[in-house]
Amino acid sequence: MVLALSTSNKIWLALFAGVFIAFALLSSFVFPRWRPDYPGERGRNWFIVATLALFVAMLFAVNVFAKEDEETHGEKAGETAPTETGGTESTPTGTTGKAQGDPAAGKALFTSQGCGGCHTFTPAGAKGTVGPDLDQALKGKDAAFIRESIVDPNAEIAQGYQPGIMPGDFRQKLSPKQIADLVAFLSQS
Repeated sequence: MVLALSTSNKIWLALFAGVFIAFALLSSFVFPRWRPDYPGERGRNWFIVATLALFVAMLFAVNVFAKEDEETHGEKAGETAPTETGGTESTPTGTTGKAQGDPAAGKALFTSQGCGGCHTFTPAGAKGTVGPDLDQALKGKDAAFIRESIVDPNAEIAQGYQPGIMPGDFRQKLSPKQIADLVAFLSQS
């Protein structure tokens, strides 16, 4: 996570952590050597207040400076974040029913996501038998149907199969561009 932070955030987070660690080391090893009764009767309350203040400051620093930027984290230029509502950013346009995406990238994604372990699909050289044979199941289906089958696999279950077998988290795991690429690849059959 630290690698994903901007330089200024790393500096501030390191500064807060350094102060917290320095206080812990000083109060554990250095101050007791100078004063064996450290923090003593009079200093105990101040020590507790200082410890709590540094603890709260560190929690604040982590919450503020280590927070991931939800708008740009993990996205490439020109992509948008997946939406909860299943927006139309990767659905087909026009009247042809063709998906907008890169079929070659979709093929690589089909392989990397392990789709071929469950589905038979000749263009991918896949021979899986856990899920429907996509060569047959996708005949005559448009890109919108294919997209829905990826992002909401339980919306329509192929005959002979049970709901809940296909992972339902591809909307969260894949960007809209990746979904469009996968739909473009699957639409070629």
